[in-house]
Amino acid sequence: MKTKLLLFLLGCLPLGLLAQTVSISPDPFAENEQITLTASNIPWTGGVYLWAWHFDSTGKQINNPDATGTNFNNSPETARFTDNGDGTYSYTLTPTEFYDTTGITRIAYLVKNQNGSQQGTDIFKNVGAFNVNLTAPANTTTSIEGGTSFSITATAGVTADFRLLANGTAINTQNATTSYSFTITPNINTDYRLEVTQTGTSNLVIRSFRTLVKPTPTAAAVPAGLKDGFNFDPSKPNEATLVFYAPGKEFIHVKGNFNGNDWSLDNTYLMNYDAAANRHWIKLNFDSTTPQDLLYQYVVEYAISVADPYATLILDEFNDQFIEASVFPDIPAYPVGKTSNPVSYIERDEPVYDWQITDFKPTKREDLVIYEVLLRDFDDAHSFQSLIDRLDYLEDLGINAIELMPVQEFDGNNSWGYNPAFHMALDKYYGTRNALKSLVDAAHAKGIAVIIDVVYNHATGQNPYFRMYNTSNGGTGGQASADSPFFNQTATHSFSVFNDFNHNKEATRSYVKRTAQYWIEEFKIDGYRWDLTKGFTQNCSASDESCTNAYQQDRVDVLKAYADMQWEKDEDFIIIFEHLGGTTEEKQWADYRLSEGKGIMLWNKQTDPYNQSTMGYSENSGVSGSSYKNKGFSNPAAVTYMESHDEERLMYKNLAFGNSSGSYTVRDVNTALKRMEAAGAVFFTVPGPKMIWQFGELGYDISIFTCEDGSVPGNDSCKLSPKPDGWDYLDNAQRVTLHDNWQRMILLKKRLAIFETSTFSIEEQASNLTKKVYLSTTAAGEGEPNFITILANLNVTAQSVVPNFQETGIWYNLMTNAEYEVTNTTSPITLQPGEYRIYGNKTANLSIAEPKETNKLMIYPNPTHGSFSLSQGVDRVRVFSIQGVLLKEVSFENSAEQRVDVSNLQSGLYLVEMERDGAKMTSKLIVN
Repeated sequence: MKTKLLLFLLGCLPLGLLAQTVSISPDPFAENEQITLTASNIPWTGGVYLWAWHFDSTGKQINNPDATGTNFNNSPETARFTDNGDGTYSYTLTPTEFYDTTGITRIAYLVKNQNGSQQGTDIFKNVGAFNVNLTAPANTTTSIEGGTSFSITATAGVTADFRLLANGTAINTQNATTSYSFTITPNINTDYRLEVTQTGTSNLVIRSFRTLVKPTPTAAAVPAGLKDGFNFDPSKPNEATLVFYAPGKEFIHVKGNFNGNDWSLDNTYLMNYDAAANRHWIKLNFDSTTPQDLLYQYVVEYAISVADPYATLILDEFNDQFIEASVFPDIPAYPVGKTSNPVSYIERDEPVYDWQITDFKPTKREDLVIYEVLLRDFDDAHSFQSLIDRLDYLEDLGINAIELMPVQEFDGNNSWGYNPAFHMALDKYYGTRNALKSLVDAAHAKGIAVIIDVVYNHATGQNPYFRMYNTSNGGTGGQASADSPFFNQTATHSFSVFNDFNHNKEATRSYVKRTAQYWIEEFKIDGYRWDLTKGFTQNCSASDESCTNAYQQDRVDVLKAYADMQWEKDEDFIIIFEHLGGTTEEKQWADYRLSEGKGIMLWNKQTDPYNQSTMGYSENSGVSGSSYKNKGFSNPAAVTYMESHDEERLMYKNLAFGNSSGSYTVRDVNTALKRMEAAGAVFFTVPGPKMIWQFGELGYDISIFTCEDGSVPGNDSCKLSPKPDGWDYLDNAQRVTLHDNWQRMILLKKRLAIFETSTFSIEEQASNLTKKVYLSTTAAGEGEPNFITILANLNVTAQSVVPNFQETGIWYNLMTNAEYEVTNTTSPITLQPGEYRIYGNKTANLSIAEPKETNKLMIYPNPTHGSFSLSQGVDRVRVFSIQGVLLKEVSFENSAEQRVDVSNLQSGLYLVEMERDGAKMTSKLIVN
């Protein structure tokens, strides 16, 4: 992600910079008085919705009422503003009815779109029939030194009687005045209530606040060997040590569900302080009342409650309730009313995962074929298990690496994941920690590496280290404060979103190292794709794109250091940068530690030229950029792709905008699919690592801008919306043909030594959209081709192509093994529109006509809810219950369609027996 449209490319964005305004009338107002909120300058379409909460007479925050719903990402129609038809929107309510309570001292709200991807800033309004302004203290909670004086001042808009209570006892009264001032010297924690009554009436306004006396933490060094975060030895299940890096913070408490603490502030759980290390720490000994699901927060100087920045799971008070038990079972209840904001979540009794594969090594980069996956849209179950269930399919396609879009804890559930809040926590929306380990293990068993997308350019406002050092007093908005050890106050590059990390700060580098190495150690992850690496410079500004795109030495250096810390944990670790920048800078990374067999890979976007070619337009259709040599690299460091999560789907544009000539039109689906084959022929055959976006092998043609209702509005508003998966495409013969031919190309790429050669070239004629790829090698295996020539016509008319074969003799179409005699290397070959040939001077013995082994039979889709198909022909299929009861039998001896209807079966697990030529194979089937 690199464009200035990035704000639209991230899920659940808290867009605090939107230009909308919200007024309230009347103001001031009583809690039982009807008020109207009016919103204007709304920069989005699709409706305006209210999200609201309030504060009671003690100053305690109470979460939103039923009218606005409980899911921030899916507001009900009862929360929708009325469109006034003049660019303004109104919402009318009476606080006591709306919040279903009395004693309301303050209301809070924001406006948003329905799915929460766009929103305004938090707005707070005091409740009262007349204005009362508490001028001191400035905050509802104030930390003071014991025995020091503390001033309370307030003004009223009418003549009023003031009465101050401390811990429920009246300590001062001042009558018939418009201003109030009182000084006290507290020595204990005190809750204050200032009651202001309009003189001669019963009109009452209440302001609540508290003072907390600063404690003095014990000075003690952090015990040796401990890391930041939760330190736990499973052999000692009743103790743990918390270590919290918090420079400049004088004292910190821990609160939670342990030892009867019940989320209260208690000096028993005041953390020790190590001044030399700038760290607070505490050893907790758990008693019998502590549940196995441990929940805790840090309370920073009485003012801010945050989850552990190094939490490995967190509880979310708003979104967890929408995670299915089938994905993440037994999520603890959030301690509603006792705290707010994310909570650290530790499963003390989490089963130790028993790794089956302990010596996995990824394939060499020359042979990498990466499959990019957004779990949310890959399968309705949106889980790690659903991907495990599809690994046979990916293995059969020839995939040897999966790239997961971000799985680190992000805001909300419905998201692409580029809005990270906790970089060490797994997002529960995709499954448990052991489910991810199972995925990695199962992938490794099939020779498939697992790469995850990591986002270290920024963090959202939920990040504890942002909340602890910002201008919103611990809120999620505002900007980083000047004393932030981690974040820039303003972004130092032109592609910024959220809160920008300063990678020149040691605290940030330590945070990145600690969290990034954790995933390698804990989950045996094989690689990272680093998002938006252009943002890692500190030399530019948000308005200076030319600076951001120019060579920046600090960016080169810090990213090399990050590469070192990854290889420190795994010398074979795959590192990919999404830089999409200048070759000079990228080449330094591509060559880094190359003599040791390492080197960093770079994303190589070639979407536009390939899509221009598949649509049949010559302008900007040159695909020579798919060659790492044309980028100036000395090694295959360019991960080339035609599609990624961030690009419009090639097939959508083929069908919507494709060229035509006579009766031949790219807008015909079967024609467009055939042209995708031709694009694959000049994509997979170019040496170097390749990446496919999910379902690209089936010609996925749902626009990236499609909304959940299926509409395509013509703007970016639905880019992040969930999209349907592509499994139904397997019922379409033409799409399966594309799959099978890409499968064949991938097989050629991985099996033949010539596709690792550095002796290759791409020749194109832009005027007629013909493309040729030439490869030669002296390292071909026995019986393998040492010359390959690829010809493709992406025009919409037939073209005569001069092949310039490397030698005469018998050549073979490697897609069919058909012979082709070359008597003259320059004799033209006529290619029909969308036609391609992959010729080798030896047969390669990899014909797609070869029968596959019975043990490679696959059921798809699996899980299914209606029917399933088979990857190869069989004679008979029988479906059994898990107890062995025969439920269905289908014979295919006289049928070409290998499909079984199971729509009458209940959800559950079944056994499918497939028989061919007397050989039988049994696989599991999930019906949902």
